[in-house]
Amino acid sequence: MRLKGKKVVSLVHHDFEDLELWYPILRLREEGAVVHLAGEKAEDEYIGKYGVPAKSDYSYSDIKGEEYDAILVPGGWAPDKIRRFPEVLSLLQNFEENKKPIGQICHAGWVLISAKILQGKKVTSTPGIKDDMENAGATWYDEPVVVDGHLVSSRRPPDLPDYMREFIKVIEQK
Repeated sequence: MRLKGKKVVSLVHHDFEDLELWYPILRLREEGAVVHLAGEKAEDEYIGKYGVPAKSDYSYSDIKGEEYDAILVPGGWAPDKIRRFPEVLSLLQNFEENKKPIGQICHAGWVLISAKILQGKKVTSTPGIKDDMENAGATWYDEPVVVDGHLVSSRRPPDLPDYMREFIKVIEQK
């Protein structure tokens, strides 16, 4: 139970990439972390790209950064919706300012771009948003996982084991 006593919030919205949401949540719970899901509305059901449901525990506006040790942003098409909420962008800026672990995979980089927290960062993502990441000031690498301090980024579902191994290490160190 490497993460016993740690609290993590995972963001969710419709059309999340099913594995990119659930695999990290399950791995963190296996390590003893408490993981909450936050969506546009509390206790609402969101459906992934492949039909797997996820029910939010809280709304985005319910989440207070000081109550959590880390945050996860899943990929899929959900990030394009998630980044439209000012409270999510403020939350990510709070995690960035406090150097708390931020995990992002695939298209999740869009949310970090909108939060304006990628300037000078080393990252990866799905190659489809490489230009977006670089235009936001990041240096992009085509690697399974890139760790830049408290920011852990990954490309796609086959990279999930590498991603979570590193994300768990970063949470442990905080």
